Amino acid sequence: MNAKEMLELISKQWCTFDELKKISQLGNNALYNIKKEITDELKEQGYILPAGLLPMSYVVKKLNIDVDYLIKMSKI
Repeated sequence: MNAKEMLELISKQWCTFDELKKISQLGNNALYNIKKEITDELKEQGYILPAGLLPMSYVVKKLNIDVDYLIKMSKI
């Protein structure tokens, strides 16, 4: 996946499991752990999430995705 494709993917409001898989390039076990961790953190903060979805902004923060770098690379 190139930088432009990654930017298009992370520009969505909600992240599905398949999109999380594409973004992180991790295996299913690690993905389930990350998804559970994010879900638990948000529920502790009082958020109610749609079934099977995670806020993309939180996923980007959790995975430490450098959006500025992706923007630079997509312009090259």
